[in-house]
Amino acid sequence: MFSLQTIFGKGDKFYGLLEQSAEAAKESARALHELLTHTDHAPVMAAFASARAREKALAGQISEELVNTFVTALDREDIEALNSALYKIPKTIEKFAERYEIVASRVSDIDFAQRALVLERATAVVSEMIGELRLGLRIDPVKKLQDRLQTLESEGDRMLLSPYRTLYVEGNDAMRAMLAKDLFELLEKAIDKCRDVGNIVYSIVLKNS
Repeated sequence: MFSLQTIFGKGDKFYGLLEQSAEAAKESARALHELLTHTDHAPVMAAFASARAREKALAGQISEELVNTFVTALDREDIEALNSALYKIPKTIEKFAERYEIVASRVSDIDFAQRALVLERATAVVSEMIGELRLGLRIDPVKKLQDRLQTLESEGDRMLLSPYRTLYVEGNDAMRAMLAKDLFELLEKAIDKCRDVGNIVYSIVLKNS
């Protein structure tokens, strides 16, 4: 006969899987910053491929475990929401990397690295927030991390004003401006995906507090 502790212990595996997924997102953001600050892109693109493959595998494993597990540590809909939101972070980052590789020569003098650093910091906060889930759903530390995410999002928004002004007001290359705008918007979207994960974690904590 299985004890309740054994049954609930099986549900706890989702904490580890979600933490691994958050770490994969952080690795993607780290690789993006390296892509934008190093001239040799080949190793970095390999890092993207590795992190992306890992994230896909984890997302699939979480979905499969939800089907096969009777008792889960968190509500099933919350795990599904977190799984989906975490999956979208490296997916968006990969889109940026692929497009940047194609047009890098046209936008080489545009500074994407500072905003990519904000994204890297945001994924680090996301990783901390996911780690908080197994520590008892404590509202105070999660709220502080959520506030940090909001601050990083606002910082990223402010950083767009200067390059947009240069590209649209002072520049005379419309195609270059559109390429840069597309890339900046992908970075913004990736940061927004981090915020989405933070919102889900915060709502889970509030619901269970």
